[in-house]
Amino acid sequence: MKIPSVCSSAAELISKVRPGDRIFLHGAAATPVELADAIANDASRLKNAEVIHLHTHGPAAYANRLELRTMSLFVGPNLRHQMNGKNVDYIPCCLSEIPTIFRRRIRPLDVAIVQVSPPDRNGFCSLGTSIDIAKSAVDSATLILAHINSNMPRTMGDSLIPYSEFDAVWEHSRPLIGTIPRVPSLEEARVAEVVAQLVDNGACLQLGIGGIPDSVLTFLKTRRNLGVHTEMFSDGMVDLFEAGAIDNSQKSFYKGKIVTSFVNGTQRVFDFVHDNPGVLFIESDYVNRAEVIARNKNVVGINSAIEIDLTGQVVSDSIGTDIVSGVGGQMDFMRGAAMSEGGKAILAITSRTSRGQPRIVEKIRDGAGVVTPRAHVHYIVTEYGIADLYGKSLGERADALIRIAHPDDRERLKSALESRYNFTPRN
Repeated sequence: MKIPSVCSSAAELISKVRPGDRIFLHGAAATPVELADAIANDASRLKNAEVIHLHTHGPAAYANRLELRTMSLFVGPNLRHQMNGKNVDYIPCCLSEIPTIFRRRIRPLDVAIVQVSPPDRNGFCSLGTSIDIAKSAVDSATLILAHINSNMPRTMGDSLIPYSEFDAVWEHSRPLIGTIPRVPSLEEARVAEVVAQLVDNGACLQLGIGGIPDSVLTFLKTRRNLGVHTEMFSDGMVDLFEAGAIDNSQKSFYKGKIVTSFVNGTQRVFDFVHDNPGVLFIESDYVNRAEVIARNKNVVGINSAIEIDLTGQVVSDSIGTDIVSGVGGQMDFMRGAAMSEGGKAILAITSRTSRGQPRIVEKIRDGAGVVTPRAHVHYIVTEYGIADLYGKSLGERADALIRIAHPDDRERLKSALESRYNFTPRN
């Protein structure tokens, strides 16, 4: 059995990486921040190495080093201001397909750098809070390096990696970098309240990233027999579980279990998933596969967007040409929920941004990317109501969207509708 070499510092561990290597970096709460910093500090030696990841926590100093390339699969807040740099780029890809990119060596990995729990009595470490694409990265990389952290929760499902599979390890205990839930605005809370009207007892929930999906959970505490099959969750899901709203009893498979790929939040959610057999962490190419999602009945997928045009085209990863997030699992769950018997695919937005810009627009901004095509859009929700676009013509869906737009934007949108489609909105 192979015995990994034990390094005395983050710098020593990173010294195993070669110039020009493609390096996978574990993300979200599992980001090995000290190792990310060590990559940046060693950039001169690592010239032309590529760092590839989903959104990470911490300063992302490696993206400031022109000797390195950064390839993001989902842009987090720490990378947004660097996205216009010459050495930083973005891969638009559904979360369900990223493991295939690694395993089929479409983007072959030389190195996987992960943060894991200490080995158990059987010699297995856990990938902890983020299995998502990390398991496929470990399975695909030639060199596997690990930060072993006693504060990383041990999670159930696909998360276990034999200690002997690592080539080198660095042992260092520190709290995980969590995220404190943001207090929703009055408009966001109202949107969440409207969305909650679409969630019945016995529904199977998926919630994407964003303030509104998080806020929806606060309005569901009186529901019963809810299930969870989602790419990610945070503290609000723990609240629902403790309120008795979630028991997973009505799920078609993995009955009695929460199914997820990663968690993000405070220490509370990390404690909840630690050694919890009721929460299964499974890779995103399974959790996010539309056919798998649709096996459950009454799936309610709740996601957000940046802007939506009058035909129903949804922009979620960019503001014009500026990339601010990623495709993630939105399209996966929009399709999966739509395919589910009794399912509901929901996009929830405030009618205007915090700066007063409309989110329902005549046409999307130049350079913006459509994440969810109009043919796949069903429910759009704002603080002003619900627009069900399924089966609607272009004119009819525009009419429905105008009715839930901000009141000060409606006349302008009506005029645009009449001139663009020669369609007169109903009174």
